[in-house]
Amino acid sequence: MAAPLDREALGAFLRARREALQPGDVGLGHRPRRRTPGLRREDVAELCAMSVDYVARLERGDGPQPSPQMAAALARGLRLTSAERDHLFLLCGHRPAQRPVGDHVGPGLMRVLDRLQDTPAQVIGPVGETLLQTPPAVALLGDQTRFTGPARSAVHRWFTDPAERARYLPADHDVTARSYVAGLRAAATRDGASSAAARLAADLHGVSAEFAAVWDRQEVGVRWSGAKRFVHPGLGRIDLFCQTLLDPDDGQTLLVFTATPGTEDAEKLALLTVLGTDHFPVG
Repeated sequence: MAAPLDREALGAFLRARREALQPGDVGLGHRPRRRTPGLRREDVAELCAMSVDYVARLERGDGPQPSPQMAAALARGLRLTSAERDHLFLLCGHRPAQRPVGDHVGPGLMRVLDRLQDTPAQVIGPVGETLLQTPPAVALLGDQTRFTGPARSAVHRWFTDPAERARYLPADHDVTARSYVAGLRAAATRDGASSAAARLAADLHGVSAEFAAVWDRQEVGVRWSGAKRFVHPGLGRIDLFCQTLLDPDDGQTLLVFTATPGTEDAEKLALLTVLGTDHFPVG
């Protein structure tokens, strides 16, 4: 049973978390100096993609009950820990169990991502779901956070949606498929038969003959190299390097894409970063 909405406690908690943050903590850069500590309500509204009036009403205790989606946006924008996020959900009248496992990006990875806004970077969940992307990552790979259901997983899309492969060099499709399957097998073995990874594997085995054939090879330990060869719809082929940072507590991975300085790939990446989604398709 969900807890009742506690508007007074919710307002106090949101104010305290806002006042505990500085613009530099959340990647906002230099902001006008203020007499009071912490972020402005305008900053929180920007971080959470909601109106300033909505934030103000919540803090005053006379706002509407935040939906689970709005509560998740507040948790992400305020860089809450998993425990703080669960507390926020309870204050909003929702059970924390509504949160998918591994769906909340912790403040550590968020702080790293905040400092990579001019670089293609994204946070990937335990079964290949893209949780957050920087604007250059959206311009490079398309908006991968817009999917719902099983399609949230890049593994699922790889075997069911031809558009997923369009931005990867065709010569790399086979090793990519094998790497996805090997990673999913490792996750399913580690997390057990009732895990999200095992359920995803069972679903794909029933809908994709290609997945079933690769799965039945029983391959483990197949990995991509650090080099990634993309085919961008506006800029053509771009060869990049992918660096990864793993958060073992949440099973999340931060991917950062870079190019060798002085190369044509670096020039294309710089152009992608500058022009972004205003000039290039995001998919």
